Amino acid sequence: MKSAFSLLGGPLALATALALGSCSASQTTETATTSPAERPTALGAQTTANTAAGEAQSKNGISLTPFDDSPKFPTAQLRLNRPIAGSSVPSPVEFNYDLTNFQLTKMTGSDHAQHMANSMKGQHIHLIIDNKPYIAQYETKFAQPMEPGQHVILSFLSRSYHESLKHLGAYDLRTITVGNAVDTTSAKVDLKAPHLFYSRPKDTYAGADAKKIMLDFYLVNTTLAPDGNKVRATINGTEFMLDKWLPYMMEGLPAGQATIKLELVDNGGKLIPGPFNSVTRTITVQP
Repeated sequence: MKSAFSLLGGPLALATALALGSCSASQTTETATTSPAERPTALGAQTTANTAAGEAQSKNGISLTPFDDSPKFPTAQLRLNRPIAGSSVPSPVEFNYDLTNFQLTKMTGSDHAQHMANSMKGQHIHLIIDNKPYIAQYETKFAQPMEPGQHVILSFLSRSYHESLKHLGAYDLRTITVGNAVDTTSAKVDLKAPHLFYSRPKDTYAGADAKKIMLDFYLVNTTLAPDGNKVRATINGTEFMLDKWLPYMMEGLPAGQATIKLELVDNGGKLIPGPFNSVTRTITVQP
């Protein structure tokens, strides 16, 4: 998949922007049950295995396997009509999208829908506000309560099992102000700079869903490469370097709480400046 995105401004470029959201990690509910070469590490020996999408990495009993065999939606387009970029709006914020060649609430036709956490409500929009856990939206029009102040909003299209569509036109990224509060935090965010947004995993994984847990993230204005930028994923203290923008299947997570830290780093492993380029989340794994 291509991962080089340039944010375009103005109403006519909305179809090429980004979007936000929140989903479940359960196959039956949308509630609480519901990413230079790798740096040397003393945390354990690593093995690799070749796959069609790249190398599977295994370390300290945890494996990460990239995959790229999900159904493609190359002509799917998302357009956010409102809130208008840069506008000031009251809360709850009225969202209105136009979608082309993508059907919300439809089950994505893939074996992945059977083998990992899948929303029984079908395909949806991920709405991410200030890189907080996403909100899953299954309609193109809705009202979202938001705190007063300036906010960075990412929206993108998602398969039913929460894997993001990563092509140009499948997302929207913009800033808005809610209410009359003065907040300079988001005003300092350069939307043309490289950004990393956390998507999956989230919440709780139990039973069969806990065996294969997807790691997925969203990139803006950057690419990943063996000799370029990477995502450093630290899972329960074990570090993996990811040089492809793909979803990754995590296996071997022990029962209990799992901590996942994602960082956008340069070829030397240095964190790339940005308000969202280092994020840590905790999930629960149940037997």
